[in-house]
Amino acid sequence: MGGKDIISKRLLKHIAKDVARLLLNLDIDDVEVLDSDNQRVEERRADLVVKAFSSNDSYLLHIEIQNDNLAIMPWRMLRYRTDIRFAHPALPIQQYLLYIGRQILTMATGIDEPELHYRYHVIDMHNVDCETMLRQDTPEALVIAILCDFRGQSEREIVRRIIRRLNELTADNQAAFRDYLLMLEVLSTNRDLKPLIQEEETMLSQVRYSDLPSYDIGMKEGMKEGMKEGMKEGMQQAEALILLKQLELKFGALTDELRERIQKTDAETLLRWLGRILSADNIDDVLQ
Repeated sequence: MGGKDIISKRLLKHIAKDVARLLLNLDIDDVEVLDSDNQRVEERRADLVVKAFSSNDSYLLHIEIQNDNLAIMPWRMLRYRTDIRFAHPALPIQQYLLYIGRQILTMATGIDEPELHYRYHVIDMHNVDCETMLRQDTPEALVIAILCDFRGQSEREIVRRIIRRLNELTADNQAAFRDYLLMLEVLSTNRDLKPLIQEEETMLSQVRYSDLPSYDIGMKEGMKEGMKEGMKEGMQQAEALILLKQLELKFGALTDELRERIQKTDAETLLRWLGRILSADNIDDVLQ
């Protein structure tokens, strides 16, 4: 999962539990995220390796997400298994490959050679209807739906449904909403949907702002200035005022230097910054 190195272990733990429960039908109580970095000549990293705990058992769970039919994939999975075994020799290992590619699955599910018989589990996501996940109507299932087969529905429409329903289910809990968006982005990377997800996040953030009193205040004040100096500059000032008010609501009082910087920023950049507020942990995340 590209980008997982910049996401917290808490979120990786959440992803592993949800995938195991909703897709793999594994009965686990908890998981512990393990380090899956292994170096030889080249760098490689298993997507997700956790220690899974059930009521009477514990084992290592390796989940790999793949979007190409690679003939060499069984050997890569075997290499992951040996690396995991060397790092954690005491526990049994269960390996699952989630195939999310556009083409029909043709990869082997193991290796059969003289004196070598090796198998791992393969879940073909073409066989998992995303509507099954969407109908469960829980944040975890909605996030997992990004991996499923869209069955001819447009990617934008599915992404929009997921994000807007996540927004509804998390209500006023911005921290939870931000966590689920991060999980959605991580899982979407192999489907090249992260840019689309970020676009829909930005659009949703604009809808949220339009419902706030500060939006009306900013628009009115900005439009007053716009009557004097032109519509374009008025819109820039309106966006600056909205951004300032939202930053103050989320992060507290702003310095004079920061206020001046925002007021001098062009409208396009301001709009991009506005789209980051919902998922930002600090002001630097917004203004990067």
